[in-house]
Formats: sequence, structure tokens, C-alpha cells
Amino acid sequence: MQSTITVVGLGSGDADQLTLGAWRKLQETEHRYVRTDKHPMMRLFADHNLSYDTFDAFYEQMDSFPDVYEAIANALIETVQAKQSLIYAVPGHPMVAERTVQLLRERCPQHGISLHILGGESFLDQAFTRLGFDPIEGFQLLDAAGLKPSLVRTELHTVIGQVYDTFTASDVKLTLMELLPDDHPVTIGHALGVPGEERIVTVPLYELDRTPGYGNLSLIYLPRSTDDSLRNRSFERLHEIVAILRSPEGCPWDMEQTHRSIRKNFIEETYEAIEALDNDDPDGMREEFGDVILQVMLHSQMEEETGTFSVYDVIQTLNEKLLFRHPHVFGDSAAGDAQEALQNWERMKAEEKRRKGIDPSNASQLDGIPPDLPALMKAYKIQKKAAKVGFDWDEIGPVLDKIQEELLELREAIADKDADEQASELGDLLFAAVNAARFIKADPEEALARTNMKFKKRFSYIEEQLRISGRTFDQTDLTEMDRFWEEAKRLP
Repeated sequence: MQSTITVVGLGSGDADQLTLGAWRKLQETEHRYVRTDKHPMMRLFADHNLSYDTFDAFYEQMDSFPDVYEAIANALIETVQAKQSLIYAVPGHPMVAERTVQLLRERCPQHGISLHILGGESFLDQAFTRLGFDPIEGFQLLDAAGLKPSLVRTELHTVIGQVYDTFTASDVKLTLMELLPDDHPVTIGHALGVPGEERIVTVPLYELDRTPGYGNLSLIYLPRSTDDSLRNRSFERLHEIVAILRSPEGCPWDMEQTHRSIRKNFIEETYEAIEALDNDDPDGMREEFGDVILQVMLHSQMEEETGTFSVYDVIQTLNEKLLFRHPHVFGDSAAGDAQEALQNWERMKAEEKRRKGIDPSNASQLDGIPPDLPALMKAYKIQKKAAKVGFDWDEIGPVLDKIQEELLELREAIADKDADEQASELGDLLFAAVNAARFIKADPEEALARTNMKFKKRFSYIEEQLRISGRTFDQTDLTEMDRFWEEAKRLP
């Protein structure tokens, strides 16, 4: 005879919510088990002298809720194999926020156990009624234990269940604060639909974990919002706006643009973002990073219009690349320091090429450097790639000697008054200087950027001193300017 587990839902707390079929099963069955007896319906068991076993002890013994649910499922499977049949009663509806039932659905077939599920009124039925919203308007149910900002859609009615205690409410508050203002109204529902126990209160978000009464029958509700300031925080809204701008009803200028026509914008916006970084300007970063993202969105939208790919494909490709190239984070590899992590990255890059049918051994060591990089940055990357295969000096001494050699050759070219040779030798000197930067682990682009800023600051000091004295550059000389320059060097 096949063993059978029958799961019944006890409803959300009111005896009138229990279905007649579930009640008959509970009365007829000899072996009754309940996930927890911390539920208003257990009074009905006592009133009718229905005996039962509870798994509440597991909540004390285990370190986490997942461990509790695993233990309950295992205990039920072991028990029914000895007793042939049993009934397992859970709060609410067995298929709503009930992990133990999902585990039974997965494992019962493996053990030859027949599983029957009888529905019951879930806490959602009471939420729709008592909180007064229609789920057809857009609705999501989220678990407080696994809540992440990326899951919350403010344009949908949102119910957050499994808010068992103040600590869980605090975690929910911190997560929601990443999306919502601190004073955004949220509603807490306790024991919805249970006579004498129901309590519904709306509080500002910052008070979410300062409100008493959390327990097994508590939830948090966020009504759907039409607030543009919230909607405008979503990636989906950005995608929608860019699509509208490019549509026939959108902006005439945006509609006319092509990859080539706005190519320079990408470069300009990137440099403006770098300027904000160099200036350590948070407000500037926030704006300029957005401008860079806009360039990605516009180019992706152009491809979406032709059916080649969308920005979501771009994001998917990036996510998969990051996961694949960080096996020490998302896989089985290890990395004790940044150098080992970089080695993993390079190894996985080579593996990506092999999977694409590209044999890394046939490729040039200098492949993969964008041709349009600024020359200083490009020289740095070329030298780093060459150094990886041993084309490099062992110490910095010969590097500095090379700079002296190139400087001498530049002097000779200047003396010969050969313009082409002068430019060539100057390039050699710069290339040698980049090599020195690499040896001292200084990015030459960043080093030169700092020097540019330093020069600009000191030159501005010269201008300021001339303004103070009521003079212009025509009324000074190099000696005085050099004195001002030395003064500027001593300033903090």
C-alpha cells in the first residue's frame, strides 16, 4: 500500500475560513501533524479534542528557517513510511509561502509517497479584503527573509510576508530605505481577519521596526505608487524614456542620430565623468555617470530597433562575463590576493576565446587593445602585454638609462632640425617614460592628469597675483612669473 501525506490549509486564523473538506479530513485522520501550534485555529483542535503533534521544537533546535523546513520535510517523510498515512496542517494555504510543502512536492515522488494538497484561505485573501486592494492592478508577494531592493517594484501593490519579529522588520526597513524616502508610509497588518486580534497600522518607514506586535501572522504592505520620483529610480523607466525619444512621437534630434553621429559624444561624456572623478566631486559623478549610461542606452536602443539586440542583452552578456571571469567568487577557484584574482580573470578570458573557436596561441600578444585609446594609455597597455611574456627588463635601472638615451637622440634630432625625426624621437622618449611609470606602478595617464591639474593650479596663482597688482602678462616677465610659480609650489 502506498504511503500518503495529505496537506491541509488551516486558513489565516478565523475558524469560519476553514474549508469543510479540510475539517472533515482533520477529524477522520488518525495521525495529525501541524507545522506550528502558534496559530489561532489550534483552539478549534482543543475544542474538539483533536490530538496532534507539532514541529515547534525544530524552531528552537535549528539555526535558520531553511534548516527548520528541511527537518520538518525529512521528519514527515520518515514518519509516513512507518504509519502509511498522515495529515499535515499548515497555516493559510499550503501553496502560499509554505516552504515545507514545496520540499514535500520535490521529495515525495522520490520515496514513492503520494502527496495530496487541500487548499485553504491564505493570508492573501484577507490582505486583499482587509487592506482593500485588487491584485489585478498589479501585485507582488515577497518573502521578508530574501528581500532585496531589486525585487521591489513600487508601481505594484506589494505584500511582504514572513515578518516574524522586530529583527526581520528592521531588515525589511533597511532594504526599503534603499528605494524609498525615510518617511514613506507603510502599512503593518497583524492577524488579518482574526476577530479580536487583527491590527492594522500605517507608519512612516523609519518607524517600521519601532512598532510592537510582530509575530507569525504579521505582514507589511506597500500600496502601489504613481509617484514619478520613485518610478524614475528604475532602469525600466530609463529604457522606456530612451525608446520614446527615439520613436516617431519622440525627439526629432534623437530620432536622426546614428552610431557614428554620436560616437564623439560617448568619448566626451566619458572624459567628463573622469574629470568628476579626478575632482572627487560626488554631485558631478552622479550627473556624468548618468550621461555615460545614456550613451549606452542610445546605442543599444538603435540596435533594438533593428532587432539585433537590446540593452537587456547587453546586461545579460555583462553579468555572464562577470560570473564567468570571477571563478574565485562565483565558482570553485580561490584567489588569496589581487594578483591571483587577475590571473583567474586572464585565464577565463582565454577560455572564453577558446569557446568562441579562437585559439589564443595563434593570436598576437598585443591583441585586444582598442585602437582608439589615447596614445599614452595605449603605450602603457602595449608594454604590460609585452611584459607578460618576458619582453621586459628585470629592474628599473636600464629603463631610466633608456630615457637618457632617447633624450640624447631627441637633442640630436633638434640640432639636425629634422622635424619628422624630432617627432619620432619625442615619441620614443614618451614611450620610454611610460615604461618607467609601469615599473613604479604608476598609471601614466593618471600621473600626467595630476601634473596637468598641478600646473593649472600654479598657473592660476600667477594670474591671481597679477590681478591683485592690477597688471597683465604684458606687464611682467619670466623672472617674476617664476617667482610666483615657486610661491605656488609652497602652497598646500
